[in-house]
Amino acid sequence: MMPAKTDPTQRLSGLSASIVGTLKARIVGWEYPPEHRLTEEALCREFGVSRSPVREALRALVTNGFIRKMQNRGYAVRQLDLRELEELYDLRTAIELHVVERLARHATGRSELDALRETWKGIRAGPARKGEELAQLDTRFHEALAELTGNRVLLEQLQAINERLLVFRMIDFDEPQRAESTCRQHIKVIERIIAGDPDGARAAMRRNIDDGREIVHYSIKEALARAYASATGFSLRPGRRARRAPARVPA
Repeated sequence: MMPAKTDPTQRLSGLSASIVGTLKARIVGWEYPPEHRLTEEALCREFGVSRSPVREALRALVTNGFIRKMQNRGYAVRQLDLRELEELYDLRTAIELHVVERLARHATGRSELDALRETWKGIRAGPARKGEELAQLDTRFHEALAELTGNRVLLEQLQAINERLLVFRMIDFDEPQRAESTCRQHIKVIERIIAGDPDGARAAMRRNIDDGREIVHYSIKEALARAYASATGFSLRPGRRARRAPARVPA
């Protein structure tokens, strides 16, 4: 298999990693509105540190798509663009349906698939995990399947999409019961691939992606509506209270 892509936050110093963790929690928790400005000076004062760890933290947040660098004006929390989100999910779906169909038709990577299935059985049976950790584990699952195709360009495209979707997928995995359904869906995707069932693998993968898309879509729409209608700002954690799409019968 190709080497897994390294999370840039894993290479940060202790101070920078702590700042990244705090700012990520605020962004995902909607404590900052879209386009909220972040400056090195203000963050240095708040955290009581020099510019070096703050700059390192801000670069990591840019890489993961949480903020964007502004021309000579510091940084801003990324604007939530629902159209862009839908387009990214459409592209991700097209790539991943191709991946599982190809794997199911060509019966490659059986040992890797068996190991991946056992990993997700372990996650399902193990202790509860935080939304950010689950989002990263989920990302690695989907990229591991893409790696098995041996198509480097396809993998790179999927990784680029996943980097831009990470903040939204953290909202997805903040939803109660999402971990259980994700584990069940991942295991089913693998089983359909191993069984040589392209149609079943595509259906299982589509449901997995669509469930996450629905959670994120409704969470963001409700959170934005509440935020812009309220003078008190962004206190809502969308994954906890947002309106959901109609529940589905478990697979």
